[in-house]
Amino acid sequence: MFQLPFFRRDLPALEGKRVRLRMPEREDYEEWATLRAESRAFLEPWEPRWTPDELSAASFRHRLQRSRHDYDQGTGVSFFLFEKAEGRLAGGLSLSNIRHGVAQSANIGYWMGERYAGHGLMLEALQLVIPFAFDRLRLHRLEAACIPSNARSMRLLEKAGFQREGLLRSYLRINGVWQDHHLYALIAGEHQQPSRRG
Repeated sequence: MFQLPFFRRDLPALEGKRVRLRMPEREDYEEWATLRAESRAFLEPWEPRWTPDELSAASFRHRLQRSRHDYDQGTGVSFFLFEKAEGRLAGGLSLSNIRHGVAQSANIGYWMGERYAGHGLMLEALQLVIPFAFDRLRLHRLEAACIPSNARSMRLLEKAGFQREGLLRSYLRINGVWQDHHLYALIAGEHQQPSRRG
């Protein structure tokens, strides 16, 4: 079994000028549930269909267990994004499907609470996670998939240095419907000069 190249007790935390990233904890439940609930209409078009118990404490515990399992197995790292000024949860992002060997790649995904969207917080978070993925996890390639109508997400990826590589037809089932996605990718070494726009 492959282990991530840092000690299990050394849970990753990343800090920028305006954002702080750390792995989710059980104590985050109420803040997470509140932010997700108030942002539901904003998030649903871009996510898998929400289950009836989507925001329950049991569902959150299951997410936490899966996140820690993926971390222990070296297949994923999940972060909650906190804005530093008030210390409040603003969103989340994750590295999933981490592959080593000949691939050395991972998928990156993210979500943002509606009230925090459009303020550049996720761009700063990506600019923290990208070097973490390439330098600390020693990956070579990051991939992100984006629904063609999600102009905000496409702008974000392009500002972070990702390049569009093609169209993945009927790629993911989002909000109950199989959706085409644009494939974006960033290669190690391309992240040295991140865009400062936005």
